[in-house]
Amino acid sequence: CPLSAAANLRPGAEQKVVFITARVHPGETPSSFVCQGIIDFLVSHHPIAKVLRDHLVFKIAPMLNPDGVYLGNYRCSLLGFDLNRHWANPSPWAHPTLHGVKELIIDMYNNPKINLEFYIDIHAHSTMMNGFMYGNIFEDEERFQRQAVFPKLLCQNAEDFSYSSTSFNRDAVKAGTGRRFLGGLLNDTSYCYTLEVSFYSYILAGAAPAVPYTEEAYMKLGRNVARTFLDYYRLNSLVEGPLAPTPKTR
Repeated sequence: CPLSAAANLRPGAEQKVVFITARVHPGETPSSFVCQGIIDFLVSHHPIAKVLRDHLVFKIAPMLNPDGVYLGNYRCSLLGFDLNRHWANPSPWAHPTLHGVKELIIDMYNNPKINLEFYIDIHAHSTMMNGFMYGNIFEDEERFQRQAVFPKLLCQNAEDFSYSSTSFNRDAVKAGTGRRFLGGLLNDTSYCYTLEVSFYSYILAGAAPAVPYTEEAYMKLGRNVARTFLDYYRLNSLVEGPLAPTPKTR
């Protein structure tokens, strides 16, 4: 197992956890390709992936709504629920995947040996272009500014990610979403985001024509999300050997 020697998995070691979920809305298929890109990169032999595995624990639930996906639903589960509005009080019977994931997150949050530092829920957007994020609004200005660091770094790593389209809000209609609920539950060292990616295309800086997304382009965005944790945690000096620049998305 490539994780067996990781320092953060040794008994008694403090764990920094990044929790990632996707496909809570079954029709948002691009989210699965982004999530696949994250997973493929993290389990690869890439030197950045090795450093990330040695210093962080990634928990990934790639499909929160498997019944809805199987049925071909666009937004709802088998029982007709929009699961991304039931994080506050998920039922083990009506919303079992949400209930299980929430219980796991709360258990980790209450474990003094675990720092749950990131929660990212991956979605796809039907009207906007590029990748972008939604974050939360906090009364603490310093916490609000710290929350902006990761999307700013991601914007530097992913040419199809737009920080200008990224927004921070506390819209009442989104109160039951994972990003909003967990943003209010977890402490001020945890950052919760919705990562959105366009269903159809992106525009590069300074370029007018829109570029259609492909499966590979979605997966590349996922790889860039994973790589951004290297910058966020300032682990660049630990990467062995020279790194080739990230190839341009096509």
